[in-house]
Amino acid sequence: MAEVKTYREALREALVGELDRDENVVLVGEDIGVYGGTHLITDGLYEQYGPQRVIDTPISEGGFVGAAIGMAMTGLRPIVEVMTWNFSFLAADQIIQNAAKVRYFSGGQVKVPLVIRGPNGGGVQLSAQHTHSLESFYGHFPGLKVVAPVTPNDAKGMMLTAIRDDNCVIFLEAGALYGTKGEVAEGDNAVQFGRARIAREGGDVTLVSYGRQVALCLAAAERLAEDGIEAEVIDLRCLRPMDEETVVASVRKTHRAVAVQEQWRWFGVASEVAAIIQDRAFDDLDAPVERVSGAEVPAPYAHNLEIAAFPSTDQVVAAARRVLYREEG
Repeated sequence: MAEVKTYREALREALVGELDRDENVVLVGEDIGVYGGTHLITDGLYEQYGPQRVIDTPISEGGFVGAAIGMAMTGLRPIVEVMTWNFSFLAADQIIQNAAKVRYFSGGQVKVPLVIRGPNGGGVQLSAQHTHSLESFYGHFPGLKVVAPVTPNDAKGMMLTAIRDDNCVIFLEAGALYGTKGEVAEGDNAVQFGRARIAREGGDVTLVSYGRQVALCLAAAERLAEDGIEAEVIDLRCLRPMDEETVVASVRKTHRAVAVQEQWRWFGVASEVAAIIQDRAFDDLDAPVERVSGAEVPAPYAHNLEIAAFPSTDQVVAAARRVLYREEG
């Protein structure tokens, strides 16, 4: 059975389910308690579970992320909310030097079952300092798992998996997705990490993306279908570990690929996808892999400029046509 819920409601359902299931699960973050959370994910949980399990923190990302790492090392399973992933820069030393490495340093004796979650990327007019896409930044470091679900069902299912994992999980949401709706399976619908989702089947070109850009790829696929072009859309869901097999199998079928990301073009996930395809499916390609990315500028505040700075349906459609017809441009 499934019920239609918002992305926000699906995340909250996962948190509530794990708070009820495991007394070691605790929530940590700024304004998540009495205030109910800036994004209302934790609304009402302070009253339900009390201040020892829903912990309001000072404005000190390095401090409360460091404290949560200590909690995780000593047996708790903290879920840290960063009000926006841009603020995690203040805790990057704790995340990269400690959360990602303690289990390795200890030869597996000390686990760090920690989830750090919050909105990543743009689309909600928060300007340059609050609109970074940090998947490549955190995806670079061994010891961290990085996920970016787009559907409410995957938001719930991947959160369940993240909370139960014995490693630090970087859980990238998108503020622009919180109000989106979709069917969410009842009960325990945990989604295995490292397995992509085929969001739309097709045989002419593969569109690969993750997070809120998957919706963009699906819209582009509908446009292409009007001209008889059937695009296959791959939702990576998990960026570290990444499901290479599903991407490669799709490209071997379609012989063409477009990788789409919201972040800037240089050093991005789309480059990694292109490299994987080059390494493992080069002989199957009928055209070079195209990449669609955000503009190489700090994110503008003005709504019209913000829209112009991020990938569009037109850009994805044009890239698909280039790999199909080898057009210049």
